Amino acid sequence: MAQDLRIITTGGTFDKQYDAVKGELTFRESQLPRILQQARCTLTVHLEGPLAVDSLYMTEEQRQEVAYACLHSVEDKIVIIHGTDTMCNTAKVIANSLPEGDHHTIVLTGAMIPYSLEASDAVFNLGCAITAMQLLPPGVYIAMSGKVFSWDNCKKNKEKGVFEPLT
Repeated sequence: MAQDLRIITTGGTFDKQYDAVKGELTFRESQLPRILQQARCTLTVHLEGPLAVDSLYMTEEQRQEVAYACLHSVEDKIVIIHGTDTMCNTAKVIANSLPEGDHHTIVLTGAMIPYSLEASDAVFNLGCAITAMQLLPPGVYIAMSGKVFSWDNCKKNKEKGVFEPLT
């Protein structure tokens, strides 16, 4: 299944759309099918969407649900679409739930600006995550803004709006 990829969506800014009635960003349907078609992705992609939640409101039980989905994925290669505010927290839960010698390569990514809005970084970040997922050894990683981080050496710099290494 070298060319099979599972994408797990959890919500986050990546998939938010402007609701003109409410005057706010909300979740409707995932933007991923449209993005993958636009990008002409030739991998066999299996979409799984257990959640549509802003990561600031994600519970530990929901993080465990994402980890469970990774552990039980038939595909070895997994990309997780996640809100950027607590992406590192979920990456830690996933990494700590993987048994020694696990064969999954898991890359979390997200967006600072929703795909549905102009100047979004969603497509770029997804492309980086898919490429990184194919090249990295098994483990848990975060791909944002053209950089790839190990799950345990990454933080979001909210002032700059970028991810950077801890050290």
